Parts: sequence; C-alpha cells; structure tokens
Amino acid sequence: MGQKVNPIGFRTGITEGWAARWYAPKAAYGEFLIEDQRLRRFIDEKLNRRPPSAQIAKIEIERTRNEVAVYIHTARPGMVIGARGADIEKLQEQLEELIDRKVDIKVIEIKQPDLSAQLVAESIAEQLKKRSSFRRTMKQRCEATMAAGAKGVKIICKGRLGGAEMARSERQALGSIPLQTLQAHVDYGYAVSRTTYGTIGVRVWIYTGMYGDEVTTVESGDGGRRPARRGKR
Repeated sequence: MGQKVNPIGFRTGITEGWAARWYAPKAAYGEFLIEDQRLRRFIDEKLNRRPPSAQIAKIEIERTRNEVAVYIHTARPGMVIGARGADIEKLQEQLEELIDRKVDIKVIEIKQPDLSAQLVAESIAEQLKKRSSFRRTMKQRCEATMAAGAKGVKIICKGRLGGAEMARSERQALGSIPLQTLQAHVDYGYAVSRTTYGTIGVRVWIYTGMYGDEVTTVESGDGGRRPARRGKR
C-alpha cells in the first residue's frame, strides 16, 4: 500500500495555519465554502493562467461579519496591483460582483520564489509545455532551489515524458526531505502541464529547516540587512 500524505494537510492545525479562516453556522457553511472555491478559481484563471503570469502561490481567505479579506501571495505584486493600483481595484470590483459581498484584497510578496514549492512546480510545468528536456529542467530547478537556501528538494514528474508511448515517472532529489517529522518545514506544490501528447503531473517538496530555525533577514546596525538564524542554538 502507498503511504503518501500531503505535507501541508499533514501539518495544518499543528505547525501550519489554515488557508481559510472563518466560522459559519451549519446553514451557511456550504454557501461560504462554494464562495471560497469560486474566489480562488477566478483569481487563478485571471492572474495565473493568462500570460504574463502573476506567479500566485497561495490564496488565503478570512471572513468577518461584514467583509471577506483575500490575501494573495505572489512573486510579482506589481502584476496584481497594476499602475497606481488600477488593476487591484478592478479585481476587487469583479470579486464583489462574483460573490455579492464586500471584498478587501491584500497582496503579500514572496521574496524567494525558488523556495516556494508551488511556484517551482508551475515553472517546471510551463517548461514542459514548451517541450524542454524534462531531465534538464528538473535538475536546473533542484540546483536553483538548493542555491536559494533550501536544505532539501524532491521533484517527481509523471506522464508521457518526452512524448513516450508509455507513461512513466521520473524523480530528482537533492538534500534531505524529512516527511515524517512534523517540526520540519516542508513545502509542497502540485502543477499540471497539458502538453500536445498528454497531461504530465509535477510534484515538488522543499525542505527549508525546522520551524523557528529558518534563516530570516534582520536590520543590522549600519542600516544594511544581514541574515540571522533564530531558534535553538
């Protein structure tokens, strides 16, 4: 039997927060759930599936009594905000029409896209769609992720790789991926590459260290920025 667990679902509520943060009575729960799905799908199709991509990795939703707050995590905040905030205002109006509620959009920049498993998976899927060599693409992304500061990365592609008659699986890994340790910060991403010869699935795991031990950036005394390690010594 396969013992495969989504690393994010495995950690949600323990070391990871929820992607949707709200409470509803039983009568309204289904309606809110469908609204969340419509919001995520609309944003993904508008900003991620049409070139140029805004590289959105995650969408979080919070609800209060009066409004819905949508947090968009993106590597290209300028693509979402637009010139003088014109695009984000238009998007806000479209989302309000979609669910008939007041919507507040907040954009959060992803400083290191190479450490976001979802963005790495989307990048590989896009390269495979352009008929790039899958082995070279996977190797390049592994090396770029490790160079960005990851402690481990694993990429698995499945499907008719290279247009082969029979579907198969290809795996590339560097470093370590402690999937059974809940204190290990493992990011997971999944993307689909729809090529002319079939669909290829791309899965990515990125290990950046234990929770609380990741390298962060703090202000130094001379006004510059220096890396600092927090957590247990």
